[in-house]
Amino acid sequence: MKLLGIGSRINHSEYGKGVVTNVTSKHYWVTFIDQGLETIDIDSEFEIIEAAEDDVDTVSFYEVERSLRDILKKWSDVSEVVSIADKWKGGKIIMQPADDNLKSSELPIDKFFHKITMVRDRLRVMEQKINSSNLEEQEKIDLQQYITRSYGSLTSFNVLFKLKSQQFVGQRSK
Repeated sequence: MKLLGIGSRINHSEYGKGVVTNVTSKHYWVTFIDQGLETIDIDSEFEIIEAAEDDVDTVSFYEVERSLRDILKKWSDVSEVVSIADKWKGGKIIMQPADDNLKSSELPIDKFFHKITMVRDRLRVMEQKINSSNLEEQEKIDLQQYITRSYGSLTSFNVLFKLKSQQFVGQRSK
């Protein structure tokens, strides 16, 4: 059996489509589109979409993953998978008016969380567009401060995020 090289594309029955990003003597490290990084046994069952059959490369997994992430961010509207904290899964938000004669409104918290993460993603895109624009440096700095303040205004929702690294961060005090 010949080893697949880094860059080979596969379709796994459990994890879906992915790219081989590292190879060890017993495992493939595969970055899957929907599942992120998974380690699978070399002899496990999967469909080979495109084999990179060169000798196994010595490029580090980190470099390949970083490059792949940068390419996806630049050329697609794919955003990172952001998970809601387990305690909120299946919950709901209830908005109750002060006037008892008015009807309350309920919203599945997962749907609300998705909207919050979409706001975050759009702020990030705006940030990238500002940084790559032809604006004067001071104008870029001014606009960046507005975005940072927007992140700060959204920190109240950090309680919903499963991973601290994906939470909103506002301006840090000095």
